[in-house]
Amino acid sequence: MEGKRQAKIARLIQRELSEIFRRQTAKTAGTLVSVSAVRVSPDLSIAKAYLSIFPSQRASEILDNIRRQSKTVRYELAQAVKQVLRKCPDLQFYLDDSLDYIENIDRLLASDPPSDSKPETETEE
Repeated sequence: MEGKRQAKIARLIQRELSEIFRRQTAKTAGTLVSVSAVRVSPDLSIAKAYLSIFPSQRASEILDNIRRQSKTVRYELAQAVKQVLRKCPDLQFYLDDSLDYIENIDRLLASDPPSDSKPETETEE
């Protein structure tokens, strides 16, 4: 169960990471990185950030680049939250593919509906 402090810090980190990625992706046209969720460990030493990346074709490439630059991102985050947190947690980045999953379900539902094996019976008079 996540405590109030964990939830507060997770929201703070999510907001600040979103701003950091917004500034970085403003330089690259056609790329959008959003932070969909942040989970903080109970001892506040690790923060797992789940990223939603558009376009999804380049998601693994962009995620690898973010992981390589994680120390720079952590430094920028530490500068942004230094008034609230004494120590900035280690960052771990994961791909949030829930939007792709939802799109796949929508596409499957929009395609041919399954036919019923039972024919409808007519009522007798």
